[in-house]
Amino acid sequence: MLAELFAVLAPVLIAAGIGYGWVRSGHQYPTDFIARLVLNIGTPCLVLSTLSRAELEMSAFSQMALACVLVTSSMGLVGWLLSRLFGLDWKVLVPAYLFPNSGNMGLPMALFAFGESGLALAVAFFLVLSVGHFSIGMLLSGAEGSLKGLLLNPIMISLALVLPVLFLDLELPRWLANTVDLLGGMTIPLMLITLGVSLASIRVQHLGNGLLLGLLRILCGAALGWLIGWAICLQPLAHAVLVLQSSMPVAVFNYLFAVRAGRSPEQVASLVLCSTLLAFALIPLLLAWWMPALR
Repeated sequence: MLAELFAVLAPVLIAAGIGYGWVRSGHQYPTDFIARLVLNIGTPCLVLSTLSRAELEMSAFSQMALACVLVTSSMGLVGWLLSRLFGLDWKVLVPAYLFPNSGNMGLPMALFAFGESGLALAVAFFLVLSVGHFSIGMLLSGAEGSLKGLLLNPIMISLALVLPVLFLDLELPRWLANTVDLLGGMTIPLMLITLGVSLASIRVQHLGNGLLLGLLRILCGAALGWLIGWAICLQPLAHAVLVLQSSMPVAVFNYLFAVRAGRSPEQVASLVLCSTLLAFALIPLLLAWWMPALR
């Protein structure tokens, strides 16, 4: 079991460690350029390549979509309440609680822990969350200031293109499928390396709040995922995937948005760092509970 858990977590930890070590060794890292490359090219291709291969029944997708909306809305409320309690800017904390790292951490963990069926369900969660993240999330974070800009965002366009492929069981032309697979493949490594770079820039005074708020983000997410999955009677595998995705740490994209908008990027990076480090300690316990039960 320990070897299985390590195989799930090691790639994420190693990739982030490369970014951390790169900056700590004195090398330059063009964060703004990488952020734009990932947001405008890499992620749209990742969305197309991942979702065009997903096989989901409409009922399973609908249930997971509903669960995602309920969990996300509830976590937004938790983030707002905590921002009032700690005297923090809600435009920093609420997006961090609304949008977990369900893509570059959640998808591979769901695949390695629960197989192809788990991945398909995790993709459904990721799709619904992405619609909110790259519309409402960008607006809240200040990364995009106009409705026209949101509608023309490459990620939103890719989501609109992939919906007919997903629901009508269509296939992308081979040349296009190969292209988006190639370009989408750079996204997760660059996001994780950028995560490591952001960790290296965090000031010590941010770590106290970061640890507490990061811990609350994971625990509240797992609790709400379990409660909502139980309330809407999800099947065991779907329930496990929902809890896993809901308990992911703060998404790297929140940091990238904060960098682009110039809105407390170090504070957001602290949330990303602390919640990610805590996730490496807590998510193995979660998987150790679910994985044997599903066999």
